[in-house]
Amino acid sequence: MGGRTRGIQHPDFRAITRPPLSTKPSRHMMSKMGRIVFYEDKNFQGRRYECDSDCSDFHAYLSRCNSIRVESGAWVVYERPNYMGYQYVLTRGEYPEHLRWMGLNDRLSSCKMIHFTSGTQYKMQLYEKADFAGQAFEVAEDCPSILEKYHWREVCSCKVLDGWWVFYEHPNYRGRQYFLEKGEYRKPGDWGAVSPTIQSFRRFTE
Repeated sequence: MGGRTRGIQHPDFRAITRPPLSTKPSRHMMSKMGRIVFYEDKNFQGRRYECDSDCSDFHAYLSRCNSIRVESGAWVVYERPNYMGYQYVLTRGEYPEHLRWMGLNDRLSSCKMIHFTSGTQYKMQLYEKADFAGQAFEVAEDCPSILEKYHWREVCSCKVLDGWWVFYEHPNYRGRQYFLEKGEYRKPGDWGAVSPTIQSFRRFTE
């Protein structure tokens, strides 16, 4: 009876004794996550609404928006529900009043997170006329003045071959903004514009 007693191992012994998995997101996971907070009043005051994914309509929760915190990720925010109306592209940072994101009013109603992928090459084709007709240029860099570089006052269609881009109504990245991702845009309405007036564009990166 003096012998050593051998313990009985539970069939799931390894699963039971394995240390719990870390709940801290990996760097890869963090790159896929985003968080944006909308505030009713300037300087991050008043009611707030938080998003960590696309939201097609939060206007019922927040009737106006006068400041924003982008805690992580990159976003496109829209004036009206269902990703319509004026568009604004935002990266991580604080925007204490709507003029900081070049807002044309204090109304925002929907938002989308942009999912960047590493190693993306930026390339876009611009066309003089709708349906990819007329003279064309292929671009891979930012352009602060389309009029000076290409002698155009309008862009009527385009193909985004790679990357994410922002069109601006005026030179030097001012005026109404239009976010474009990979795809074909046969007419200005396809990127949310009511006219073909585009005077600058740039790559949108993390």
